[in-house]
Amino acid sequence: MIEVLSGFSVVWVIILVGLLLGRTGVLGDEAREVLSRTAFFVGNPALLFVTLSRADVGAVLGPQLWVACLSAFAAAVVFLGLSIPLLKGRPASERVMSGLSASLVNSANLGIPIATYVLGDAALAAPALIFQLAIYTPVYVAVMDWATTHEAAARASSAGAAHDAGAPAPRTVRPRNPVLAQLRQTATNPMILGAFGGLLLSFTGWTLPGPLMTSVELIGGLSIPAMLIAFGMSLAGSRPLARDSGRRADVLLASAVKLVVHPLVAWMIAQFVFGLDARRVFVAVVLASLPTAQNVYVSAVRYRAGETVSKDTILVTTIVAIPAMIAVALLLA
Repeated sequence: MIEVLSGFSVVWVIILVGLLLGRTGVLGDEAREVLSRTAFFVGNPALLFVTLSRADVGAVLGPQLWVACLSAFAAAVVFLGLSIPLLKGRPASERVMSGLSASLVNSANLGIPIATYVLGDAALAAPALIFQLAIYTPVYVAVMDWATTHEAAARASSAGAAHDAGAPAPRTVRPRNPVLAQLRQTATNPMILGAFGGLLLSFTGWTLPGPLMTSVELIGGLSIPAMLIAFGMSLAGSRPLARDSGRRADVLLASAVKLVVHPLVAWMIAQFVFGLDARRVFVAVVLASLPTAQNVYVSAVRYRAGETVSKDTILVTTIVAIPAMIAVALLLA
């Protein structure tokens, strides 16, 4: 368990740096959003590109990939299914972002060190990482683009209907072809471009010229520190699970699904659907027990949806994940 604590300590040191920066205000009031947007639009696409361009995609398209895929989507569906009757009045974009908080694991900056030091092989984190970068990220970005676009259109329509009948209603400019406009918006999202660009290089064996690839690597290197520092800054002055936030139930539900339902579903799929041996079942459940990924909060800031739920769920699951992994080790190892 010392190795697990080491992996978490790296994350918490950077988060604490962000917390100190947030409390001192040395970077200014807009620093958190600037860092988050920089990670989303610049660092994350570069990181996706570099990671996937070097991945042996064929080697990871096996049971562990499908366990990661099916268990994550199942956890998101469970959260959404429970949230509809239990959590009233949430916009679709916020529900989706909260579902991500319940199902998207920290497969990179926690998954890789834990796979290395606890599971004995860094490559064991690759299936979850590839799934989230190549499949889950494009899917949720497309869904969030769609949800936020339609919510914005609905707000504009409501504003027009509520306008004084004696004055001309505000003009809403609508695209001639909403379907094509939506596809164009999704297809040009930098996260999707980075993911599919990296996959293209992986499948074809192409490479970028050395200096260009080095430049992309350096840009991608800012992603994780920027995400963690932005998250730490968001904690300055915040009160996790504060009652006046109005989202305590959302956070508790998302955390319960992430820490209990997600690993349980992964165990059931690995054990009974794919019939994996005890060692590989243990690997699948440990990876599913990872806390919520920090880039969920980055995406929440980007889309301005579910920021409180994502931030608090990351904090709760990052703290509780250590005893959760110990429990998994005691039960399965």
